[in-house]
Amino acid sequence: MANVESSAVASSAQPTMSESTPSPSNTPKKRGVPEGLWLKCPACGASVYKKEVEQRLNVCPKCEHHFYVSAPDRINQVIDEGTFEPMNEQLRSTDPLEFSDRKRYVERLVGEQKRTGLTDAVVTGVGMVRARRVSIAVTDSAFIMGSMGSVVGERLTRLIEHSTKQNLPLIIISASGGGARMHEGILSLMQMAKVSAALARYDKAGGLFISVLTNPTMGGVAASFASLGDLCFAEPKALIGFAGPRTIKATIGIELPEGFQTSEFFLEHGFIDRIVERKNLKTEIARAIDYCGK
Repeated sequence: MANVESSAVASSAQPTMSESTPSPSNTPKKRGVPEGLWLKCPACGASVYKKEVEQRLNVCPKCEHHFYVSAPDRINQVIDEGTFEPMNEQLRSTDPLEFSDRKRYVERLVGEQKRTGLTDAVVTGVGMVRARRVSIAVTDSAFIMGSMGSVVGERLTRLIEHSTKQNLPLIIISASGGGARMHEGILSLMQMAKVSAALARYDKAGGLFISVLTNPTMGGVAASFASLGDLCFAEPKALIGFAGPRTIKATIGIELPEGFQTSEFFLEHGFIDRIVERKNLKTEIARAIDYCGK
């Protein structure tokens, strides 16, 4: 009897299979890192905390790489809080050529507007930089690579003309990798001349134009208004040029100097005046305005 009881006790003390081995439904799920918390820096390869990057104006805390910044965020970084007044937002691109590549141009515009929240590749307006009233335009490479179509050219021209009439310092921050917008043909190309002519009139009237080149500033934008500043600033290691390195090499058939389309190369060869880190841009613009008596 004792043997039976001890056997029963021993048996009851052993956990059953269901008790010792959790079923798949009861197995605790491993907690992974939520998506979107970390970024991989394209320059140094480090995994960096997204919130820390954003707090540093979208600059890598490990290597100081300057990440992409949208046009609205760029305006918030440079313009005093609550002072920005957008201009000419009502202007919209049309499709005079009825252009189509992988999709119709009209459909592409609608898709880009929904994806970016922008109406076109430039935001223009007036505001204050450390209590100094200025006109400002910012192009955005997220919208069809920041390419210059009719609306971009018209918004810039109207802003320049407003700056001329009001005697305001003009700041244009360029982030355009697409140059002239091929979807609009010659109407896009003529914007280079139109904006440049407006800048010539502004210069003749004694205006101060500060051009800020960021990554990327290429094509027709680099070949026109972006290079015409009284002062040309650039962010560190920004890609600046007309055609891309591979296109140039394929055309002329020679090896090109390493880094020849970076802001550092441009500074060394006298094409820009200063390399300015993003955290210092607002202060440097204010200083330049004061120095030039504007």
